[in-house]
This record gives sequence, structure tokens and C-alpha cells, in this order.
Amino acid sequence: MLKKSLVSIDQCTKEDLLRIIGNAKKFEDNPNRNLLEGKVAATLFFEPSTRTRLSFETAVNRLGGRVVGFQDASTTSSSKGETLKDTIRMVSNYADIIIMRHHLEGAARYASEVTDIPVVNAGDGANQHPSQTLLDLYSIRKTQGKLDDLTITMVGDLKYGRTVHSLIVGMSHFNPEFHFIAPEELKMPDEQKRFCRLHNIGFHEHAVFSEDIIAKTDILYMTRVQKERFTDLVEYERVKNVYILHNKMLENSRPNLRVLHPLPRVNEIAYDVDDNPKAYYIQQARNGLFTREAIICDVLGIEIN
Repeated sequence: MLKKSLVSIDQCTKEDLLRIIGNAKKFEDNPNRNLLEGKVAATLFFEPSTRTRLSFETAVNRLGGRVVGFQDASTTSSSKGETLKDTIRMVSNYADIIIMRHHLEGAARYASEVTDIPVVNAGDGANQHPSQTLLDLYSIRKTQGKLDDLTITMVGDLKYGRTVHSLIVGMSHFNPEFHFIAPEELKMPDEQKRFCRLHNIGFHEHAVFSEDIIAKTDILYMTRVQKERFTDLVEYERVKNVYILHNKMLENSRPNLRVLHPLPRVNEIAYDVDDNPKAYYIQQARNGLFTREAIICDVLGIEIN
């Protein structure tokens, strides 16, 4: 059991990852369990969210707990100048666990240091998104039957994409090979490439999104170019539609290939892909419910039978 905050995927051992996604399978088999009776979860979303917030709140409800919180920071005292420290310490008086999304990198770790209750990072800037990584690992193992020795191709916004940064760390225990496809402006940062070298993880960088690379791939991980991360909208307009996956591009792909996406999508996956059995992003989002049930129980030290 973690029995503590989950702020970064790198705090999880291989055993932690396998235990949590193993428990996610148990929740998929039986999602309604009265394990949080009498407990309150505070969902503090300083940034907009649909899937992450709703799946966490649904997870709490299906586990018999209650939810308080907000989805718009402008309606809270932070708009009056209240510090994050004071917000977290105040909310800690009312809740047993805090689930937080914030635009500042490191905000979740800071929150975990000023409270005694567990904090789950639901995304902090371009930094980390550990619950997304765990549901991605669950989705990958569910579709591939394993996590070891897979080729994963990441496409799009690899500079600001916290989901791909976290997934590299999560997959580092399982001997992956990566292909990074991005324009120069959105290339995978040096920090993540150094991590790969340090852990003897093979990776290849490309500027062209080709069917040849898709044909070598087990997991095709598409990402949205995130307008909200750009300070220069001219730069955003230049790169927003640079890579688009069309159904015909999957014709020569491996039978086991699955297309993942943390969602929301904009233009990077054409709608003609949706009916392809290799498209898995909607099921992937559904897996978030079961994985987040497992995460909540793990940080609270609740055994799953």
C-alpha cells in the first residue's frame, strides 16, 4: 500500500504499479463497493477537467464516499488572494483525501507537504499525471496481455504533454522501446530523454508521422496540441494540425495495435478511426474509473479483496 500521497509516478515501485492495476481489474469486475463509508474526498480542480474529475468523483461515489470541492478556482477564495497553502490546510479540516489539479508544476507535491491527509495529483501543469499513467498501464496490459517488451509510439505534443512524460516513467520497469514523433517546437524534452538513457530505454525521434513507424508499433499514443500551454498563439496555429491519424494509416498495422489518447481530442484523430477495432481511447477513458477506485483505496490503506 502507498498509504500516502500520489504526486508522481516515479514514487511507485514496479510492485506498486502492478498491485494498483491488479486492483483496477477487481473493480472492473465489481465497481460498487462500500469501502469509503463515512469518508469525504475533496476534489480541487484549479484547471478545467472532464474525464479526470468525473471519473474520480464517480469512483468516490461507487465506493460509498462523499465528494466536496470545486471545478472553477474563480469561485473560491484563491480568487481573493488566498494562498495554496491556506486552501489546502483549510480543506484538510473537512476531508479524508484531496484530489487536485493545478496549473503550476509541483503544486501537488507542495500540497502534500502542508497537509497530513493524502493528496492525489490529478495533473500539475506540464509535469505529471500519475493516475492517467496507471489507467494507461491498465489499458495497455488489458489490450496486449502484457506490459513487457512493447513498442510505443507517442505522437504530437511531447513537450508539454504530462501524460507522455509520466508514461515513460511508468513503462520504464517493462523494457519498452519508444518512437517520439513531434515537430521541432514540441519535441520530447531533454529531461525525459536523459531518463531513457539512464534506464537503458531505446528511443527514436522523428519529425514525420509515417505508416512505416505505425507498422512497427504495439501502442500508438496520440496527444492533443495543448493550446492552453502556449504563450504564442501564432506558434500554436502553426503546429496544431501537423499530425492527424486517418483510418487508412492503420491498414498495415499489427493486429494487436491499439490507439490510445488521454482525451480530449481536437483534430489529431480523424473520426473515421472511431469505428476501427484498434481504436481504444473511449474504453481507455472508462478504465480510468476502475483505476482511480484502486488509487483512492491504495493511498488510504484500504485492502481490496
